[in-house]
Amino acid sequence: MGKFILATKQNMTQIFDDKGLVHPVTVLKAGPMTVTQVKNTAKDAYNAVQFGYGARREKNISKALKGHMKGGNFMHVKEMRTEGESELKLGDSVDVSTFSVGDKVTVSSISKGKGFQGGVKRHGFKGGPRSHGQKHSEREPGSLGGGGRDGGRVAKGKRMAGRMGGVRITSKGLTVVSVKPETGEIFIRGAVPGRRGTLVEIRS
Repeated sequence: MGKFILATKQNMTQIFDDKGLVHPVTVLKAGPMTVTQVKNTAKDAYNAVQFGYGARREKNISKALKGHMKGGNFMHVKEMRTEGESELKLGDSVDVSTFSVGDKVTVSSISKGKGFQGGVKRHGFKGGPRSHGQKHSEREPGSLGGGGRDGGRVAKGKRMAGRMGGVRITSKGLTVVSVKPETGEIFIRGAVPGRRGTLVEIRS
């Protein structure tokens, strides 16, 4: 099983390395996670380890979930697939110290929701001409119909205005610049999708 940890996005900043070079980084508050279930091919048809992360009020947890988490009050429960049976056991804890500087990681999280947006912002349309008598078509999408297609209906999947953001985005090949086990912080070079407080999955 590769390295895996759940984190919460904090903010962006910049840090200097030993050579005096500056790196733009995203600060993530990572772990610790607790193993809530270990799955195997004999019982569950696949190998995986399930982790609990964060905390929430006990009154907001259903009895079924509380029983599954053995009385824990975790905010998030996620699982990580493994190629073989994992060495981790129920109740084990995993923290940010499993990662080290220079690790290449893949990060997944939910992007910022931007609401209903037009085609120019959502898809990069150039809009209409800015002169020659055009009055209200600077940011309009233009023609949408398909000519001889069923009387000019709009084809499925046509890029148009609509709800933007709020989707799962995965960024690959990011680099760990610094790790602080004492505070549970991990610094990843570059931008990580999402707003402050977004749940982030980090794996290598």
